[in-house]
Amino acid sequence: MPAAAGLRRELAGRVSVINSPSAIKVWLLASRPKTLPAAAAPVITGTAVAWSEGVFSLGPALAALLGALLIQIGTNLANDVFDFKKGADTSERLGPLRVTQAGLLAPGQVLAGMWLTFGLATLIGVYLVIAGGWPIVAIGLLSIISGIAYTGGPYPLGYNGLGDLFVFIFFGPVAVGGTYYVQALTVSPTALWASVPLGLLTTNILVVNNLRDLDTDRRVGKRTLAVRFGPAGARAEYYLLLIATYAIPLLMWLAGLSSIWVLLTWLSLPLVPPLVRSIQRETGRPLNLALAATARLELVYSLLFSMGFIVQSWVG
Repeated sequence: MPAAAGLRRELAGRVSVINSPSAIKVWLLASRPKTLPAAAAPVITGTAVAWSEGVFSLGPALAALLGALLIQIGTNLANDVFDFKKGADTSERLGPLRVTQAGLLAPGQVLAGMWLTFGLATLIGVYLVIAGGWPIVAIGLLSIISGIAYTGGPYPLGYNGLGDLFVFIFFGPVAVGGTYYVQALTVSPTALWASVPLGLLTTNILVVNNLRDLDTDRRVGKRTLAVRFGPAGARAEYYLLLIATYAIPLLMWLAGLSSIWVLLTWLSLPLVPPLVRSIQRETGRPLNLALAATARLELVYSLLFSMGFIVQSWVG
């Protein structure tokens, strides 16, 4: 069974890391590289829209990509240490191994790594401010603050049912629109519309995560939307966001905001039925496979979306 094989590989990977925890391997594990496509996909899409509208600029585009990756890594480190401090990460954790909970790194080390990563993102931000002006300061600061406040601070967003909204905002309009802005110094309607499906798909990654962790989150008082509305509500949210994700390109074409080439995104539809079946049937740790598959869907979707904008610029 593919699900069982995937679970065996995941458990074997955990044992391997624990048995031979080299410093590089531990920090790589802490950075959670499998989450990085979610940070890269909106930047790729925003850059493709900029290319199609003749405002592409290589330097700001690359800086936006690097900054997004650093902020994602910093957020992962923040989640690692703050979830541990709040008691959300225990030996009963169902998701990928967290280095603080596993004792591979001390909380102070993870916090230091978090601040270093956010500091490097700030340095990238200095270049983007030079290229794009003071609005970038607001975008950068809000992104870093939200990365920390997701699980840290006096009112952690993820613990109070606001995670879905903030993930949508920062991985959708902020990421796509911000990437476009640093190249064009404005934001076009097409860029804003294109940001919506990227935000929705990233939110669905969180929906799977929260559906998987529903029971453990409830025990520690983490009131995600999955905890508030139950597994049926989480599944309904996932399906509705998927429907909207594929409806947006059609609406963009019908509204004259893009050419028919944006419907290349529909070539990713064969990836959807297995995901729907998995979300409907699975609970607990097996949902790790659905989580990874949702992230893969977002990356494929963003590449096809971007290809549609690039082809549009070629053929007119």
